[in-house]
Amino acid sequence: MRIPLVDLKRQYQGIKEEVLAEIGQVLEGMQLFLGKNVREFESQFADYCGTQFAIGVGSGTEALSLALIACGIKAGDEVITVSNTFFATIEAIDLVGARPVLVDIDPDNYNIDPSQIEAKINSRTRAILPVHLYGQPADMDPVLELAKIHNLKVIEDACQAHGAEYRGLRTGSLGDVGCFSFYFTKNLGAYGEAGMIVTSDPVIARKCQMLRDHGQDAKYHHRLIGVNGRLDEIQAAVLKVKLPHLDGWNDKRRNLAQAYDLGLPSFLVKPKELPCAKHVYHLYVVRTAQRDQLQAWLEDRGISTGKHYPIPVHLQEAYGRYIDGSVSLPVTEKVAAEILSLPIYPELTLEEVDYVCRCVRDFAISELQAVARLE
Repeated sequence: MRIPLVDLKRQYQGIKEEVLAEIGQVLEGMQLFLGKNVREFESQFADYCGTQFAIGVGSGTEALSLALIACGIKAGDEVITVSNTFFATIEAIDLVGARPVLVDIDPDNYNIDPSQIEAKINSRTRAILPVHLYGQPADMDPVLELAKIHNLKVIEDACQAHGAEYRGLRTGSLGDVGCFSFYFTKNLGAYGEAGMIVTSDPVIARKCQMLRDHGQDAKYHHRLIGVNGRLDEIQAAVLKVKLPHLDGWNDKRRNLAQAYDLGLPSFLVKPKELPCAKHVYHLYVVRTAQRDQLQAWLEDRGISTGKHYPIPVHLQEAYGRYIDGSVSLPVTEKVAAEILSLPIYPELTLEEVDYVCRCVRDFAISELQAVARLE
């Protein structure tokens, strides 16, 4: 049996006719950007998230960088976030000229540890950027309280958390602004690159609308220095088709995660869902000190896995200029050396999950037998 880490073809087969029809109507009309599909998807996604506005952009990275600019973050400012994330989180902060200030993560949910934030706040701090990693919301109440006390913006990196909830509210709607990626492997993925900014602040929304379109508030009237960051009509059409399926797909992911929880052996550290949150399992991430051996074992048995992410940002060469001896992130480094992502997507079957679990159990037995032979 071969089980890929992600299988996009299975999902496509279920929605193929509707997708092709929507793409066809875009090509027939040849309104290829900022047309009715973008407007309709923006409205639908804002409603889904529980925000007043949604602004379609070209990628999740653009969503983050434009949201930072719209929140007034500029050169010399500091933004507090984590190192246990995809590099784009930090890249976006750097692209606007600000300094990313990193804190460690909670060892149970791998998101920002709120207890470490206040020590990093100073006169240059302008925002906190929590990441809802793997589909699990960060613990937002203490983050929002600190932001209120210190008059800071909260910019949510929800690029892996489409439909996740914290105390009954969707990710993206909790802070001042939320940012999503529709990279093709995400729970809600385009057939290429796409992103979205959501907010209920009309000033932030208007700035983002201008920034994504060269700073224009009307054609050839440029009020701001912006970028070419528009969501295109074809991707919006695809995402319109997919959005009504998202909650059902997320429920299937949660059911598959529960099957993994029950079937995997106890030597693995399994995901822990916050009591006040709804995890949507963009990734099902386990931990073991024998990560590399387990990955090789599974690969030999036809099971693809991933590492998200094996090198924390603060250990990347590109982050070197920010290192001043004060970056100590022991939990992040330990987690990065142990994490392994198992296959999870809505079309994965329970039989396939059972096969993965059996192979992991076989690995555990093999390791015990090897230890016994040495003794």
